[in-house]
Amino acid sequence: MPHSLTDLAGLKGNAEVFLVAVLEKAAQPICLVDPGGRIRFANRAAIAALDYDAADELLGRHSHETMHERRRDGMPEAAADWPMLLPRTTGETVARDLDWFVRRDGSLLPVSYVSVPIAMPEGRGVVVAFSDAGERVRGDELRREHEAMLAAQRRLAALVAGGAASAEVFAAIAREVGRVIGLPLVTVWRYEHDGTTTVMGAWGERPHPFQAGTRWPLDSPTVAAMVLKTGRPARIDDLADVPGTRAAAIRQAGMCSSAGAPIIVDGDIWGVMGTGSADREPLPDHIEDRLAEFTDLVATAISNSTSRAELGRLADEQAALRRVATLVAQGVPSSDLFGAVTEEVGALLGADLAGMARYDVDDTVTHVAAWAAAGEQPEVGARSPLDQAGLSTTISRTGRPARTDDYDGVPGPIAAAIRERGIRSSVASPILVEGRLWGALAVHTTHPEPLPVDTESRLASFTELVATAISNSEARNEVAASRARIVAATDEERRRVVRDLHDGAQQRLVHTVITLKLARRAWPNDEHRGPALLTEALEHAEQATAELRELAHGILPAVLTRGGLGAGVDALASRMAVPVDNDVSVGRLPAAVEATAYFVIAEALTNVAKHARARRATVTARVEDGTLRVQVRDDGVGGARPDGSGLVGLADRLAVLDGQLRVEGPAKGGTLVAADLPLP
Repeated sequence: MPHSLTDLAGLKGNAEVFLVAVLEKAAQPICLVDPGGRIRFANRAAIAALDYDAADELLGRHSHETMHERRRDGMPEAAADWPMLLPRTTGETVARDLDWFVRRDGSLLPVSYVSVPIAMPEGRGVVVAFSDAGERVRGDELRREHEAMLAAQRRLAALVAGGAASAEVFAAIAREVGRVIGLPLVTVWRYEHDGTTTVMGAWGERPHPFQAGTRWPLDSPTVAAMVLKTGRPARIDDLADVPGTRAAAIRQAGMCSSAGAPIIVDGDIWGVMGTGSADREPLPDHIEDRLAEFTDLVATAISNSTSRAELGRLADEQAALRRVATLVAQGVPSSDLFGAVTEEVGALLGADLAGMARYDVDDTVTHVAAWAAAGEQPEVGARSPLDQAGLSTTISRTGRPARTDDYDGVPGPIAAAIRERGIRSSVASPILVEGRLWGALAVHTTHPEPLPVDTESRLASFTELVATAISNSEARNEVAASRARIVAATDEERRRVVRDLHDGAQQRLVHTVITLKLARRAWPNDEHRGPALLTEALEHAEQATAELRELAHGILPAVLTRGGLGAGVDALASRMAVPVDNDVSVGRLPAAVEATAYFVIAEALTNVAKHARARRATVTARVEDGTLRVQVRDDGVGGARPDGSGLVGLADRLAVLDGQLRVEGPAKGGTLVAADLPLP
C-alpha cells in the first residue's frame, strides 16, 4: 500500500493506470500536471469545462500556457507566480476560492480549485480538482451592481441636494445610469407642449447626435411616444423597421434596440429616460424597470425648482460656495480665501464692485478683500474708523443686513470713494462667526436700477456659509495647538486609557477566539489536544480580563510601564501564534512616545494574527537622528490597506506627536508597517 494518498508508487500494479481509472469516473473536473508543468491527464469533466472535445487536445500541453496564460484583467502572469503549480516545489496543498482558467475559445472560466502535490517517477507533480464558480461570481456581480446603483443614487441625491445646475444634474444622471446598467447610451428627455422633446442630458460610449438642448420630433412608434401615451415604461427590441427621424438617429448612433421609463413630476409626465443596446446585443430583461429606479430622483430634482431660471440661480450659488469650501479644505491663506469669496459673490450677484471688511478690536474696520468686475482692482488692507465705514457702520450697530440705494448726501470717506466709482446701490450683510460679528460682505452696482429686493436674503444666505468656512479656518490653528494638549491630558484620563485598552488588550481576545476555533476543529479527532486548547483559551481570556481591569483604572499595560518598549514587545510576542523576532534596541523613552510606539506594534501584530496568514513576523525599533523608527514586518499574503480603521487611528495618534505612518503591503506578499516618531 502507498504511504500516503499522494504516493501512488507503493501500490502494487500500475499506479498511474489506477489513478486514471479512478479520476476518469469523477464528476468533478480533475487534471494531473507533471513536474514539467505539462498536462498528463484530464478527466471528462475537465475536458468539458475547458470546452475541449477530447483529451488529446489537452494532453502534453503546458498547463500554464493552456489554462492560465493571463489574469482576468488581461495582463500576463508568469508560470512561477501561478499558485496552482506551487505544490510542485513546496510540497504543500494550495486552495483558491476564485481563480480564472482559460477555455479553448479564449474565454475565462471562474473556478475554485485545490492543487495537491503528487509523487511521480520523474518528480513531484500536482493533481488539481476544480469546480465552476460561475454562479457565485454572477451572484457577486449582481450584488455589486445593486450596490453600485445605490451608490450612484446617493451621489446623485447629494448633487441634487447641493443645488447643482440642471444641466450638470441631468448629465450626471445619464452618466451614472449608463455606468450602472452597462449600456452604451442613456438620454434624459423633456416633453414639450409643441409635440417635441428636448434633450436635457445624455451620456454615450460612442458618438451620438443627442446633445443637451437639442429638440427632436416625438414621432411614433418610438419608446418616447409610447411612454407619453401610456405613462408606463416601454421597450422596442428591434429598431430596424421603426420609421421616423428619432428612430433613424438612434440607429445612426449604433443602437439596435431601446427602452425608456417615464419621469413623473407632481403627478404629470414630465419626460422620459431612455437607453439602448448596440451591436445586436439584446436589452437586459426588465431594463425599463431598472431605469424607473432613477427617474424618481430626476423628478425630485425638477420639482424642487419652480422654474429653470430659479434652478440655475440656486445652482450657481451652491457652486460658488462649494468652490470656496474647497479652498477652505485645502487650507489656502486667508487673503486668498477672502479674495475668492469676494470675487465669487460679486460675479454671482452681477455686481460691479464687492468687498469684505473685518471689524477690529480698536473700533476700526480693515478692508481685507475687494473685487471689481472691470477696470483696476481696488486695494486692500486700508483701515477706517468704525463710525465712518458706511454700511459696515450700520451693521456694527444693528447686526443685520443693510442697504443704500442713493449715495447723494451720505457722509464719510467710504461713501465718497464709492461715489467716485459711480456706485448707485449697495447691499451688505454681516458675517457672524459663532455668534460674534466678525465682519461684513458687500456688493455694489453702478446700474440705475437698485440691486434686486432679494439681494439681502441671497447675500445673507451666502455669508452664513462663508462664516462657517471662516470659523473652520480660524479653528484649524486652535485645533492644531490643542490636539497635543488634549491627547497628552487624556493619556492620563479614563477616555484615553479606554482607547489604549482597545489597541493593546485586544490581542489576547483575538488569540482567545483563534484558540477556541482550533479547539472546535480538534475536538472530534483529538481528545487530548481539544482540552489543552480550551485551557489555553481560558488562560488568554483570564489574562485579558486582568489586563482590562488594570487598564480600566487608567494605567497603561504594566509590562510596558515597568520594562519599557522591549518588554512590551516580548509580552505581545508571547501571545502570537506565529514566531515574532524582537529586535527592539532602545531603552526607556518619553511616556507618550513609548505608549504610541507600543500601540503601533500591537495593532500591526493584531493584523498579522487576523489577516496575514504569515509564518513569521519581525519587530524592530531603533533611534536614528533623533527619531524613533519602528517597523513590523511579516511574510504573509500582503495586500494591507492603510485606510483600515485601526491603521487610520494609528495615523491620527502619530500625527499628534508629529509622527508618520507608512504601510507597504504588495499583493505578492508580505506587509511592512513603519512608524517614525520624532523624540522631544
